[in-house]
Amino acid sequence: MFSLRISCLLFPFCAPSPTPPRSPLPGQDLVKSHLMYAVREEVEVLKEQIKELIDRNSLLERENALLKSLAKPEQLSQLQAQLRSPASTASGSSGSSPPTSTA
Repeated sequence: MFSLRISCLLFPFCAPSPTPPRSPLPGQDLVKSHLMYAVREEVEVLKEQIKELIDRNSLLERENALLKSLAKPEQLSQLQAQLRSPASTASGSSGSSPPTSTA
């Protein structure tokens, strides 16, 4: 027993814990429950935003498909050329005026 006390004085990490681990204080439980509530609320908000963005994306994809079906082939090729070289559109017109056609 004596040698155990001396060795534990030299190596305090081997000594048994003087008090058992404490349970969380009531204040800690209150903070934890408030944080959990806030996180759940934020998750619900984010889920709703994701749903709205998915719906908006679907609408834009349908609109894009419709516009592609109504566009003339030369308009589509002109648009693809503009998308490939964005530097030329920045130095050119602002894109606010519609292209003129000679039809």
